[in-house]
Amino acid sequence: MADDSMSDFTRGSFAHGGASHRVFRSGTGPAVIVMAEIPGITPKVLAFARRVRDLGLTVVLPDLFGTAGRDPDPAAHGWSGTIAYGVRAMAPLCVRREFTKLATGKTSPIVSWLRALAAREHAACGGPGVGAVGMCFTGGFALAMAADDRLLAAVLSQPSMPLPVTRAQRRTIDIAPADLAAVKRRSADDLTVLGLRFRGDRLVPGERFAFLRRQLGDAFVAVELDDSAANPDALLRPHSVLTEHLIDEPGQPTRDALEQVLELFRSRLLQPDGDGPGAEEMDQVP
Repeated sequence: MADDSMSDFTRGSFAHGGASHRVFRSGTGPAVIVMAEIPGITPKVLAFARRVRDLGLTVVLPDLFGTAGRDPDPAAHGWSGTIAYGVRAMAPLCVRREFTKLATGKTSPIVSWLRALAAREHAACGGPGVGAVGMCFTGGFALAMAADDRLLAAVLSQPSMPLPVTRAQRRTIDIAPADLAAVKRRSADDLTVLGLRFRGDRLVPGERFAFLRRQLGDAFVAVELDDSAANPDALLRPHSVLTEHLIDEPGQPTRDALEQVLELFRSRLLQPDGDGPGAEEMDQVP
């Protein structure tokens, strides 16, 4: 793929609590916040966002790191360009206080900004509520955002934080106890949390999904794929279910996982009053 011009997205900014970030928007209808994985808003992240938009939803992409629209594949900029860009995208994350990396039992400060963004988009776009997708570094952000009642559907695609260095870090996710308690209360009512991972992904150990099952019960729907289902042409080991490792062909497990994400948003945000299938019925979506 080549760099994406993002000509079908509008550009703006949103400020809250002393933080300001650029925001890209496209579409009409209830809002879904799409948070990119490292190194940023790539063409494949945008392809996923457009699939969500085409359901009849507004996709909102906060620009938190990297260069929006840039293709990280060496075919686009060569290996030297890919490596240099990866370093530039990741370096700020190591020092910015908005993000936590290794801490257990802590919500990243950026989540307060994301909740405020979701509240603004709900007011602007209407509908029963808001959806959110986090990927890799941002995967747990979608869960922490669900402490707010406006968020009805959270997708955690390969949630990798905290980095699973210790046993304790493998058995948790980046969310503070108070936020987790709020999400647990909501999981008994109107919240569905969908988690995606490849079984062999060391950044997203099985213990993390087991933790989510224990905490959220039937509200947590786990989609766990064999590594053999990943796109073999991707540069890295199986990890990015909805983007780099997606095989976008009927009958492919990653395509089925994508369709399950789209069905979650369709049912929770486009049905009258958000009256769609709950977590148990979501298990039956192919």
